Amino acid sequence: MHAALPPRRARRILHGVTFADQLTVARALAVPVVVALFAWDFTGHNYWATAVFAVAMATDWVDGWWARRSGRTSDLGRLLDPVADKLLVMAVLIMLVGPVFPAWMVAAVIAREFLVSGLRLAALERGVVIGARDLGKLKTWSQAIAAGLGGLAAGGAFTTDVAWVALLVALVLTWVSGLDYARVAPTLLRGRQPA
Repeated sequence: MHAALPPRRARRILHGVTFADQLTVARALAVPVVVALFAWDFTGHNYWATAVFAVAMATDWVDGWWARRSGRTSDLGRLLDPVADKLLVMAVLIMLVGPVFPAWMVAAVIAREFLVSGLRLAALERGVVIGARDLGKLKTWSQAIAAGLGGLAAGGAFTTDVAWVALLVALVLTWVSGLDYARVAPTLLRGRQPA
C-alpha cells in the first residue's frame, strides 16, 4: 500500500501547474461524478447531475478569466482545456441519448469532435498547440447549454423539445466551427500558428 504523498513532494508535483490548469483538471474529474448521478436512479438525480455539470462548466469561464487576469496561460492549459470541456459535455450528451436527444444528433457532434481532436494532435506533432478559437468557444457553450437544458428536461422541468432545439443549434455551430478549423488546417499542418 502506498502512503500519501508528503506535502513537500505534492507541492513539487503541482509546482508550475497554474490555478487555471488545476480548475481544468477538476472539470475533467467531474465527469465520472456527473455520469454516476445521471445513471443512479433516485429522486431528483437528473437535477443533481445537471447542477454538478453546471458548476463544472462554470470553471471553464473561471479558468480562462484567471489565466488572462494573472497573465499565466500555458501550453498545458491550451491543450487540456478543450479536452476537459469535450469530456464533460460529451458525457452528458451521451447519458441523455434516448430520453432526451436522438442518437444521430449526438453522434454528429461526437464525430466533429474526433475530427478536430485529430487535427489538434497532428498539429501538436508539428510543435503547434492549437488554442480554442472564438467560434470553438461559442460551440462549446452552445453544447453546454443544450446539455444543461437536456438534463433539466430529463428531470421533467420542461418538454424535451426545448433541449432538442438547443442541441440542433449547437450541432450547426459545432459543424460550422469544425469547418473553421478545416480552413486553417493547411497552415497548422505546416507547423505554423493560424492568424
